[in-house]
Amino acid sequence: MSAAETSALEVRPIESAADLKRVYPVFAELRPHLDEATFIAQVQRQRAQCGYTLVAGEVAGRPVTGAGYRLVEHLAWGKALYLDDLVTATTEHGHGYGGALLDWVIAEARRLGCKQFHLDSGTQRHAAHRLYLSRHLRISALHFSTELT
Repeated sequence: MSAAETSALEVRPIESAADLKRVYPVFAELRPHLDEATFIAQVQRQRAQCGYTLVAGEVAGRPVTGAGYRLVEHLAWGKALYLDDLVTATTEHGHGYGGALLDWVIAEARRLGCKQFHLDSGTQRHAAHRLYLSRHLRISALHFSTELT
């Protein structure tokens, strides 16, 4: 990855349905269970219900990476930015775009006055873990879940 490659990355908010449609193929790599219509509807719903924000990292107007996050407040954390989604198109791996977008999101958390930054990551996502550890994020908890039927 060169500095020129990552400096060419422009981060912009994704707000309209047309923009959501344009970035869907990148997000579908992380969330393949969502078809395009479901993705658009769910992003719009999450935006209305919990302030979910979607941004795309673009090179020459083409989305190559994306992130979805929200501001949260917890007794344990105080005000924090929680990163729900971070993905780089498979064809764009190795250019530093995901790391550049992660750096942007962390800077955004600081700009918004957050005291902490959080994310969960699947245990199988070893490349993502290397990225997070390279940014001095620490493994601070175990996440437990169950399917509710």
